[in-house]
Amino acid sequence: MDKLVADLRAAGDYSGLFYALLMKKRVELGVSPFPSGPAADLPPETHEPYEQAIREAGRHVGRLLLEKGDVARAWTYFRMLGEPDPVREALEKFEPTPDADIYPVVEIAWQQGLLPKKGFDLILDRHGICSAITTVGGSDLNSNPELRDYCVGRLVRSLHGQLAERLRGDLAARGTPAPADATIPQMLAAHPELTADEAYHVDTSHLSSVCQMSLYLPTGPENPLARELCEYGRRLAPGLRGGGGDPPFDDAYEDYLAFLKVVAGEEVDAGLGRFRAKADRESALGATYAAQVYVNLLLRADRQKDALAAAKHYLAGEDERNLICPGPAELARRQNDFEVLAEVARSRNDAVGFLAGLIAGAGVYPPVQG
Repeated sequence: MDKLVADLRAAGDYSGLFYALLMKKRVELGVSPFPSGPAADLPPETHEPYEQAIREAGRHVGRLLLEKGDVARAWTYFRMLGEPDPVREALEKFEPTPDADIYPVVEIAWQQGLLPKKGFDLILDRHGICSAITTVGGSDLNSNPELRDYCVGRLVRSLHGQLAERLRGDLAARGTPAPADATIPQMLAAHPELTADEAYHVDTSHLSSVCQMSLYLPTGPENPLARELCEYGRRLAPGLRGGGGDPPFDDAYEDYLAFLKVVAGEEVDAGLGRFRAKADRESALGATYAAQVYVNLLLRADRQKDALAAAKHYLAGEDERNLICPGPAELARRQNDFEVLAEVARSRNDAVGFLAGLIAGAGVYPPVQG
């Protein structure tokens, strides 16, 4: 058995090595060498030592596979043991060779969630922006805002870098190189010919997708880069800007830019007025999505009372479970405005909620926290 174990290790037959180590332990314990039944069928006094042998064999084989760079097969053993840390550490250090198949690693890192940021990096760096956009668009990342913001931030930086490089290359080819510190808007302002005659420098569907995704981002270093992408988009020929989305983003890049400026604390009143007008227009038509965006934007601008007033005005009759923003009842609870809470409940014929608002408003119980 010792020779078999040594030969299998030398041959790199790690699956065989794992089972050989288990067979050796079974013989040492005086039970059948054939692992044909569950471990629970073994004599009770052998359960703990045999379970320990399984753990030791799995760790041993898993480490050998990690040393060989075979992260995917190593994960088979460490996942069985419920010990993800060795594989997670290996993923952090993983740098694929140019011809390496990264799909098995992406499967573990991204799809199985062991190290999703690394998985996304591999997709973006190896397969490019198109695949990365598809990955983000096909995943529900709203439940994980940190990961969503990381992925969208990387997309913004990558597309911005690509666009800036191509604009500089275009200007250099024209014999009018741009200053080293020139921003995208500065290059466009100085050289309107860059977008003349339906010219463009990056895939316009990528541009539109990344600008839309950037609306999720908090204030940070990616915000000005996303705004530069919007400035480029709004200067494209009309046929390249896309048909515009649903209100309140029916003006595409103009709306994205106004939204991002509010998030950044710039031209806040003008931006909020723009989206309030859209909410009014759509509300008159019986639609509330624009109003929901407006409420969220007010919250991101830290206009809590205005957000409550807007939610009460536009959304009092809506089922709050179906909104993309906090509804009037939720915002009233957050602000301990129990008068509004009771009023909203009454408008919905919610007798229980109405009485709860009256009781809370009477000061019988301490204010709601958080």
